[in-house]
Amino acid sequence: MNPLNTVRGAITTGFVLAVLLALLIPPTAFHELGLARWFHILSGITWIGLLYYFNLVQMPALAAAAADKGGPGGAGISKYVAPRALLWFRWGAVATWLTGAWYLARSGNLLGAFTLGLASNPFNSYQLVIGVGAWLGSIMLFNVWVLIWPNQKKVLGIVPATDAEKATARKVATLASRTNFVLSIPMLMCMGSASHGLPF
Repeated sequence: MNPLNTVRGAITTGFVLAVLLALLIPPTAFHELGLARWFHILSGITWIGLLYYFNLVQMPALAAAAADKGGPGGAGISKYVAPRALLWFRWGAVATWLTGAWYLARSGNLLGAFTLGLASNPFNSYQLVIGVGAWLGSIMLFNVWVLIWPNQKKVLGIVPATDAEKATARKVATLASRTNFVLSIPMLMCMGSASHGLPF
């Protein structure tokens, strides 16, 4: 049986390969902070990748499908694709935030990041930059769970809603998703700058 024939098999194969590589590379190369960063990046790619999919692909495609009166419509996406994508999206957001907090806490930067470096003496520019990214990510996590997901449940018919409630829910979810898309751009700049020493 080929593990690449299923999503679960592919995920398992990827993790097995990562563990094998970790065992082959000198043990001093891997430690808890590295593990936290790896999980943070992995979950962040899942979350932000789906955010970009929703904003760059799914929403424009559904709008085009709705405008195409003779076409197949967007029922297949709404019924089969969107609920699965939203499952990975919302839990990817939680995993990204938790693994980021884990990394910051274990590196001694959690309080400093969330106070934007002002809790440190002397002032810590790393904590400022990573803190801006952490605050943007926190706002985005709030938007996912408080604005996007509850309203998408109405739009997708997961919870009962009138047509007027669905229209309002669609607007709120779209605006929150677009807000997250916009916030992700400076958030990624801050994360990359703090983690990889970019000259910002």
